[in-house]
Amino acid sequence: MNSILCKVDDKHIPLYRVMWVADLPHFCGHEDCEKEGHYEVRLEQEESVWAVSQHERDSILNALETWRGGLGPTPEQGDW
Repeated sequence: MNSILCKVDDKHIPLYRVMWVADLPHFCGHEDCEKEGHYEVRLEQEESVWAVSQHERDSILNALETWRGGLGPTPEQGDW
């Protein structure tokens, strides 16, 4: 792992601040909404940043998995 930072839109976010990442793009139906189609990345202290594409969202998820060290063994692999 090269860094504990991930880039979301134009911001470099420390991975330890990320609480969750939306699986689906935002849709609220308001015609003046500027975040529709973007993926919410919720940070601590009720802050959010918005990934502008699915590729960017997947990069954040991959960075979190790498930083954490992967999911660990599956039931088939034992050590559960």
